[in-house]
Amino acid sequence: MLGGNPLGDRFGFRYWNNPGSFAPLYYEGNLGRFLGFLQCLIQASFTIAGPDYVSMAAGEAENPRVVMPKAYNAVFYRLTTFFILGALCVGINVPYNDPELTAAFANGEPGAAASPYVVAMNRLRISVLPDIVNALVLASAFSAGNSYVYCASRSLFGMALEGKAPKIFTRTNRQGVPIYCVLAVLAISLLAFLQVSAGSATVLSWFVSLITASQLINFAVMCFTFLAWYKACNVQGLDRSKLPYRAFWQPYAAWYGFVGCTIMAFVGGYTVFLPGQWSASSFVFSYFMIGLCPVLFIGWKLIKKSKWRKPHELDLRGEVEEIDEYTRNFVQAPYRNFADKWFNKAFGA
Repeated sequence: MLGGNPLGDRFGFRYWNNPGSFAPLYYEGNLGRFLGFLQCLIQASFTIAGPDYVSMAAGEAENPRVVMPKAYNAVFYRLTTFFILGALCVGINVPYNDPELTAAFANGEPGAAASPYVVAMNRLRISVLPDIVNALVLASAFSAGNSYVYCASRSLFGMALEGKAPKIFTRTNRQGVPIYCVLAVLAISLLAFLQVSAGSATVLSWFVSLITASQLINFAVMCFTFLAWYKACNVQGLDRSKLPYRAFWQPYAAWYGFVGCTIMAFVGGYTVFLPGQWSASSFVFSYFMIGLCPVLFIGWKLIKKSKWRKPHELDLRGEVEEIDEYTRNFVQAPYRNFADKWFNKAFGA
């Protein structure tokens, strides 16, 4: 994009001026550009899940007090860098009214045809890179699916252990894998085949709306939980600086996440309230989880008669003595070979 391409063209920021850096949506002018930005933000909310999944591996990781802080930092900085630089590169190379890009979306073309990265490479006349992107998309999809199956099955397993899911999901095989949880998650993933037909793709979009709202609510609850824990630390005099990992910009980052995710959960289906855009199905699937979560939470409180604990009542020590003992006695296993050492160093292990 700086001129080192077959066209010898230095793109600069020409497309930020013509047609513009923001695509208007539904309306012209500043309101249309804001709605276009808001729509992108809603779509990005679907991909918000990922960094939080790292913490779910802590229970099965070796020497988690050393490994997990490195993993947290690595995931945060990598995703932030890739997303920001990726969006910048796309905005420089591809205008929002590019014919190939708009046609791919209008015709519902499969695969990476609608990817602005592929469109950018075609515009630069670089023939081999779109094929590489397709291969990377396949690898990324496999990686994401692998992570989701792992995290969903372990979440279901944990709920079953706490009595919040059927007892059958507590069973494991000889290797300790919650086999019934994995099978249940794999069965749900078959819904992905809804994408193969145009009519069923609409149903899939409804599930995407459900998942997006669920993820935003999940992040809002995590931020709220952190704020409650943060207050308990202050009340009980626990020094966070002595912990193996301490999040920065707290509690302001948690408040930002809580308020932002809560707002986005309610804004996700805003299009149904625009003139001529009303759709009962879109409204239901955009806001169903917002109505369901309070019902589940309050229902559990009423049925189980669980109490809302005050900051000074929280147990902040937990199994810390057992973890301290494990950390003191941990011996790092030697690397099997150079490749194993390089792989572990590259990914923060």
